[in-house]
Amino acid sequence: MTSLKTKFFGLELKNPLIVASSSLTANVDKIREFSDNGAGAIVLKSVFEEEIVNEYNQVAQTRTSAHFEEFIDYFDYKIRDQVLASYGKLIRDAKSASKVPVVASINCISAGDWLQFASQVQDAGADAIELNLFVMPCDPQTTAEGSRRFYLNAVREVAGRVKIPVTVKISSYSADLASICNALAGEKLAGITLFNRFANPDIDIEKEKLIEAQPLSGDREFLMPLRWVGILSPRLACPVAASTGIHNAEQVIKMLLAGATAVQMASVFYKKGASHLAELLKDLEHWMQKKGYASIEDFRGRLSLAKATNPGVYSRAQYLSSFGGYAGSERK
Repeated sequence: MTSLKTKFFGLELKNPLIVASSSLTANVDKIREFSDNGAGAIVLKSVFEEEIVNEYNQVAQTRTSAHFEEFIDYFDYKIRDQVLASYGKLIRDAKSASKVPVVASINCISAGDWLQFASQVQDAGADAIELNLFVMPCDPQTTAEGSRRFYLNAVREVAGRVKIPVTVKISSYSADLASICNALAGEKLAGITLFNRFANPDIDIEKEKLIEAQPLSGDREFLMPLRWVGILSPRLACPVAASTGIHNAEQVIKMLLAGATAVQMASVFYKKGASHLAELLKDLEHWMQKKGYASIEDFRGRLSLAKATNPGVYSRAQYLSSFGGYAGSERK
């Protein structure tokens, strides 16, 4: 009998398909639907620290009261209290609606006192916490060492406040990605997910206007996390999950072969609905049976950097002769 069981978030999951944090996972009916269609775990929509900070700043700019400081302190307390109450209710409702682990997601832009929120998330009943960590490295004054401190401080702050497992979802924007991931894994994380995906800018050339690009991932974006899952999964002291651009069972299998213990998916569910989960699981199980694999561990990591017969493909940055061959075939 084929077993799809795996481990991530410090938990045993019935299969490696995790519904990633998105607006879909802020809806209890959708959460129930994902659970009923076989999700291994569900990550709730992130609490965005940035949204709270922006609202705080907007009010701060418009207040001229003589009691400004007292008001701002009160406002800061109230907005955070309201966010906590709302998110706590989502966690409790999701736990009631779901038969699989429910993971809280905190999107952090700083490693300050705001992260005490994590202990309250734990009290609300979350099975684990995913820290979605990223600050766009566009400030010339911000060094790689500063970014590294941010990541490590945030993890230590949260892990020191809770007993439930803590994982990190990290960006590919780093000059020393492997080193940062290795340092994070040394903090006894329950896992690292590669990678988070953020809004990108685009330009409307007719209106000559800056706009936001398509928010959903394309099905070729999986190649970036595939490379780094293959490189890092055999080297880190914690499990690795893959995220971004994973839309079908073939891509799920590729990530597992590269060494991922789980995959996170969201964009495809906007396009095909929660029922697509059941199809993905069926296709994964069919492939395993065809190959004679009884469990995920029978093949996980077979093509990682540590086990592939041609591991140099992972670290190659230039096309070399393969590009010339491709170009040549196009000319024929």
